[in-house]
Amino acid sequence: MQTPAVKIGTRSSKLALVQACEVRERLMQAHDMPQTAFEIVPMSTAGDRMLDRSLAEIGGKGLFTEEIETALANGHIDIAVHSTKDMPTVLPQGLHLSTFLKREDPRDAFIGRSVKRLADLPQGARVGLPSLRRQALIRNLRPDLDIVLFRGNVQSRLKKLHDGVVEGTFLALAGLKRLGLQDAATQIMDSGEFLPAPGQGAIAIESRIADKRIDSLLAPLADRTTHLQLACERSFLAALDGSCRTPLGALALIDGDNLHFSGMIATPGGTVMHRIKLAGAVKDAASIGKEAALKLREQAGDAFFAGWQ
Repeated sequence: MQTPAVKIGTRSSKLALVQACEVRERLMQAHDMPQTAFEIVPMSTAGDRMLDRSLAEIGGKGLFTEEIETALANGHIDIAVHSTKDMPTVLPQGLHLSTFLKREDPRDAFIGRSVKRLADLPQGARVGLPSLRRQALIRNLRPDLDIVLFRGNVQSRLKKLHDGVVEGTFLALAGLKRLGLQDAATQIMDSGEFLPAPGQGAIAIESRIADKRIDSLLAPLADRTTHLQLACERSFLAALDGSCRTPLGALALIDGDNLHFSGMIATPGGTVMHRIKLAGAVKDAASIGKEAALKLREQAGDAFFAGWQ
């Protein structure tokens, strides 16, 4: 009797499908299996359908995962492929992020319509941004700019830019690279000044806890360095908020047995911003992220969060 194909659930955007195909290719190579041994199952999510409001208004990151996770929990798919930055820190019972592929470049890219650099935009220029983190960072750097909500997939956002709806926008460099669109980037933002979202650039695979067949299939794909980086960044995220209501950035870098973490929280308007750097042993990755979050909370004070979280 033929073994049924492993079903890989994913969002239906072009980038999400590219990421799912990458997971399929890696599984094929790791286990010398044919493409027919895997089936990619594209799914529509609420976050993809509701583009007229910010994620903070309509419910946060879970809107990109709910339908897919229901299918995973019910056994309709075997694994789910996600962009790690879209994943809430609390997952449905029985599911976990079991595998992280090697991380792509986590930095943000600025794409200008008539200028190449953010600093070169004229005063009052309109910039399209989808996330509170990017909005806060831009308002902190360039409070004169006119920021508008700019959600949608990569292609639709680039088209709006081309059509002159905005003069500039930001996208994750990793997504542009995976789509072969890295040449669209006119400026790569320095991660020290412009911290990425926790988990940005990393592909996560979600599966059912204690599913031994799937665990054995996924094991060769796991990247230890990425796992440690994200343990730190997601611990920081969980201790601060874990949704899309808090403008925050995080990046963990590993050098041998040492981990260097940078974190940031800001008010939505970007007028107040708190940053922190911590270092420690990689074995303490999650603890470093949590400690950084607690120190930032203490540094910012309760009034910082009042009324908008």
